[in-house]
Amino acid sequence: MVQVFFPIFLIRAMIIVHMAASDRILIIENDPLISDFIAHQALQAAGYQPLVIEDAGAAIPKIIQVMPDVIIVNIALPGLSAKDLLVALNSQNIESPVIILAQKGKESNIIDAFRLGASDYLFWPVREAEIINVVERALKQVHARRERDRLARQLEQTNQELQARVRELTTILSLGKAVTSTTNQQLLFEKILDGAVQITQADLGWLLLRDETSKSFNLVAYRNLPASLEERLNLPWDDGISSLIAMSGEPLSIFGDALKRFKIASLGQSALIVPVKAQNQVIGLLSMMRRQPLQFGTSEQRLLEAAADYAAISLVNASLFRAVESRARLLQYASEQAQLGEKVSAEMLEQLKKELNTPLKNAITSLEKLIREFTARWTGPQRQFLAIVQDELYKLNQITQSIQPPPATQIQPGPLAAKLNEVIQKAVNQFLPYAQTDRIIISAEVPAEPVFVIADAGQIGQVLAALLSNAVKFCHPGGRITVTLEKTINQTAHIVVQDSGPGIEASRLDKIFEANQKRTEPRRFGGLGISLGTAREIISSYKGKMWVESKPGEGARFHFTLPFAPS
Repeated sequence: MVQVFFPIFLIRAMIIVHMAASDRILIIENDPLISDFIAHQALQAAGYQPLVIEDAGAAIPKIIQVMPDVIIVNIALPGLSAKDLLVALNSQNIESPVIILAQKGKESNIIDAFRLGASDYLFWPVREAEIINVVERALKQVHARRERDRLARQLEQTNQELQARVRELTTILSLGKAVTSTTNQQLLFEKILDGAVQITQADLGWLLLRDETSKSFNLVAYRNLPASLEERLNLPWDDGISSLIAMSGEPLSIFGDALKRFKIASLGQSALIVPVKAQNQVIGLLSMMRRQPLQFGTSEQRLLEAAADYAAISLVNASLFRAVESRARLLQYASEQAQLGEKVSAEMLEQLKKELNTPLKNAITSLEKLIREFTARWTGPQRQFLAIVQDELYKLNQITQSIQPPPATQIQPGPLAAKLNEVIQKAVNQFLPYAQTDRIIISAEVPAEPVFVIADAGQIGQVLAALLSNAVKFCHPGGRITVTLEKTINQTAHIVVQDSGPGIEASRLDKIFEANQKRTEPRRFGGLGISLGTAREIISSYKGKMWVESKPGEGARFHFTLPFAPS
């Protein structure tokens, strides 16, 4: 076998050419011998793309036009000087690194140029290797800034996707809650349709249900239909395509020219139709439309199918409710669907957390490497910006780690009984890492003997998580949070979550549990727990009570009680 060896300088030159393929270097120099040496003998030979301009005045519009990666300028240019050029670049917010070219003995001028934002310098005469080394040093800054911008954009995109998924999940959960809590079927149809339009980002939509007598499909709910069609509410309506979906039993996404053959093309240019099924029979059709030819995606189809499932559940529940002899089957079906919904919600939250973990860790690691880069010449403001980005990434990572899927509710044959000692300790352990970030001490004071109450352990854990999240948000750095459990003479357990924060004004104590009410003091930890109002609803559902005591400057004490479980 013949082995071929390449000289080290040739390998290095090949690497430089590969890296510099898209790097543009602007040389501002009125001496053609100097500019030719730098541009052609040094930079172009190394694979860079040099551009030569003779005076700084003409360079400014050219810089704005081509945005070079690095600028090399002679400090002794006639007319508009290199210092004037630096001032002009700063006024235009142009971040291209500027390398000063000067004769030896002009060190004071170079220092002045550094004060105006220059990044490096070269003494003339200069060798090709020196030029390449200085340019590579400057390009490292450029590439690092581009990578930092890319990571910031990626983080923003990830955050937007997370917000979109949370909104979709919230809508699906609200539909599930409506199915189990709303007895007015027409109102339920309206809620399902509103949720379907929202999660699919449709412009208009309607719900058709099959009439058991005539077997035709009647319009039972709609959004943004023309006034001429609104009169067909609760009457048969053939939109020209839904009947085909009813026969096939499969969803259909259609847009553009393919939709023009059907009657509903007058309403929009993109349609998504999903059958509502019960016992493998199509009993309704949920249709969404967009006015523009923008096709509905796969994720939007799955979300609409989930909304159709909720519509089907409501219809089946209504039918079973009217049949007294089938009540047992109705309750079992609703229980299974509720548990399935909780499982799906937990899996979606867990997947969101996994999807966020990797890009966040990569972003934090990359930023830390940039900060520790000893060759980087960061200015004071740049280091402040890096510190701000690092701090915000750490906060976002804390929020991501705090995402905890709700535990699936277990249907037990006997009465519910939660061991509060264990539930409290588990909640305290969960919030220790977030409290330690601000040197906050969290402790639990519970009796040695077990304390059982009539409640679901998972839901009480969510209540404690809401109270502890609230306490960590507003507790002063270096403060203390205490969770106390005690028995009362009224056969109830009394739990207190106390923090050493700024407290709550008396005028707001009665409103703190209302919807959309939040404590307004400065906070650090974000948290993703349930609201205080929801927490009180959970406690009330188990015949307990929740209240708060506080004075400004003395922290807050959140109380709740729960009845003992029978021994």
